[in-house]
Formats: sequence, C-alpha cells, structure tokens
Amino acid sequence: MPIEIMIIVAVTAIIQSLFGAGILLFGTPLLLLLGYEFVDVLIVLLPVSLAVNLMQLLKHHAHVDWTFYRKIVLLTLPPITVFLFLVTHVRINIGLIVGPFLLFIAVKEWSAAAGRIIDRMMRQEALYFVAIGVVHGVSNLGGSLLTALVHHKNYPKDAARVTVAACYGTFAVVQLLTLWLFNGQQLVVPVFDNVIYLTIAVMIFGLIDETVYSQIKAEKYRQIFALFLALSGAVLIARSL
Repeated sequence: MPIEIMIIVAVTAIIQSLFGAGILLFGTPLLLLLGYEFVDVLIVLLPVSLAVNLMQLLKHHAHVDWTFYRKIVLLTLPPITVFLFLVTHVRINIGLIVGPFLLFIAVKEWSAAAGRIIDRMMRQEALYFVAIGVVHGVSNLGGSLLTALVHHKNYPKDAARVTVAACYGTFAVVQLLTLWLFNGQQLVVPVFDNVIYLTIAVMIFGLIDETVYSQIKAEKYRQIFALFLALSGAVLIARSL
C-alpha cells in the first residue's frame, strides 16, 4: 500500500469534507505528478470521493438544490461519459485555462468589478454546464468549475456543500460506470488498498464535520470557499507549467 497515496487521500479528504470537492481536484494532479496513470488514479480516487459525498448527502440531503442538480444530469453527465472515453486514448492538458478562471472567480469575493464580469459570464449557464462535463471527462478537474458556479450562486453554507456533493458524487458514479463498460477487462482494482483509503476518508469526514465544519460561520465559510477556489486555480496553473 503506497504511503504517498494514503497521505494524499487523507489530506484531500479534509478539503472535500469542507467543500464537497477536493479528492479528485487535488488528488488527480498530485498522483499524476508522482507518475501514476490517469485510469489508475481514477480507480483509486473515485470510490473514496463518492464515499465522502454520500456521507454529506446523508446528513444534508434536504438542502440540495434539485433544480441545479437536474441541469447537471441533463447537460454535464453526457460530455463526461464521451470525453472520459476519449481521454483513455488521448491526453489533454487544460489546467492553464481552468486555473486562471478559478483565480478570477475567487477575486469576486473582494472585487465588485470582478463580480459584475462573472455575473455576465455565468448567464450562459447551459454552455457552462456542458463545459464542466468536458473538463471533468478529460481531466477529472470539473469539480473546480462546479464549485466556482456554486460559489457564484451564494447558497447558504449547508446548501453549497451538499449541492456540490450531490453533483460530484454523481460524476463519480458515471465515471466508474464508463470505465467499467469500456475498459472493464483491462482494469486492475486493488480492492484491499481501496477499502483502506475509503475507510480513512470516511473517518476524516466524521472528524472534520464535527470539529471544523460545524463551527464555521456562514460568512466566513464563503470567504474560505473563495480561498479554496484560488488555491485550486494556483494548483492547476502550477501543474500545467
């Protein structure tokens, strides 16, 4: 059981416990930098990410924005399936596009001018949902665009996290099904290792949810969420250079 994977799972599980996304967003580029293949990264991280999202859904399912979720199902899931299939044959690096965008979204929290520009951009919501699917299919990084849109909508704290969790968890299910359908005979699943990673992530969620998340005030949570977006953008830019 590689210790570096266990450390990455533990650290990114803390982030996902707070924001509904993070295990795939940060875990994917880190494991790729360590030399792991993209499909192998998915096999390790997708079940772990899904487990944390399910825990968040169980706790706050009443706060999910189901109108938002239906748009995700209709507009985002199909391109995830198509582009995940393609990316198993062709590698595409779009971190230099997504990264600066996230940094700009984060600035909205402190800049009225940036907020007005983002408001105009987000009006093209259908195209944005499709873009999330394309980005997530080719890079596993669509959670960055998803969290940016949720942050832009100014949801209450619990609604923001659980809506991200519902969408992100559905992404994971679709990705796992796509991998199984098109690459099933080639997949090597380290079942024992995956169970350990999943257990660690769920335990971390329970700890962080009770000791950290529950203590964060709503306004402070929005500011921390903005910093999370900025960090996501910086990581994607650094990985792409």
